[in-house]
Amino acid sequence: MRVKLLTTISFFTYQLSISQTEKVLHGKVISNNSPLNKVEVINKTAQTSTRTNERGEFSILVKAKDSLLFFSKDYLFARLKITAKEIETNNLIIDMIPKAEELNEVVILDKKTTSIKLSKEEILQIKLNSHKPKPGLKIEGYHDFGPNPYAPDFVYLGKQIYYLLKKEDEKPKPKIKKIEFVQLIRNTINPDFFDKDLKLKPEEKELFLQFCDADSQSKIISENPNILSITDFLNAKNEEFKKLKTEIKN
Repeated sequence: MRVKLLTTISFFTYQLSISQTEKVLHGKVISNNSPLNKVEVINKTAQTSTRTNERGEFSILVKAKDSLLFFSKDYLFARLKITAKEIETNNLIIDMIPKAEELNEVVILDKKTTSIKLSKEEILQIKLNSHKPKPGLKIEGYHDFGPNPYAPDFVYLGKQIYYLLKKEDEKPKPKIKKIEFVQLIRNTINPDFFDKDLKLKPEEKELFLQFCDADSQSKIISENPNILSITDFLNAKNEEFKKLKTEIKN
């Protein structure tokens, strides 16, 4: 009896020491059985991070109950709460899900349409000569005495100066692609996060996203997306969402 008691006490002492002491956890990140390189492995609890190597392997300091985030731009982020079992096994395998491909642009070509390519110089010449008369219908008894072909074309020269100055003033502006908050969440957050972490019902998900989108903070997050700020924002809004549901019921 004493032996069993001592064994039980030793086991719980060992488990407690594991849960309270930081250990180096080794693991591997894959997708469709292929290793993923340069995946961000973030210990959200300890505020530390590392990256996977070419073989998808990583090492990071953890202790029990730490939250690990796995983030790569082409995959849905994964989240795992570390237990003593993972620390003891010390061979973590994370299988990430690829994001669905999106079409940024759809081009429809009419087979009857013939495309004409003009160089920048040709387009400029068309603009510069737009003031000149075009050949049209000839009327009997009418003679068009056009400008002297040997006289300087001041309109042409004036347009040349205008476009030259305009070109010098123009500065290329960086194109900023705006991402809608709800679309950002769908592209970034794993669907399991809503039911397992936020404890939301499937029918509440869309309503919750609209609730988050109504917050002005969502626009700031959309302009500067960051996986930690996104999850923190969703957790905070979830608490507000639960309080609102309770108030409505009462």
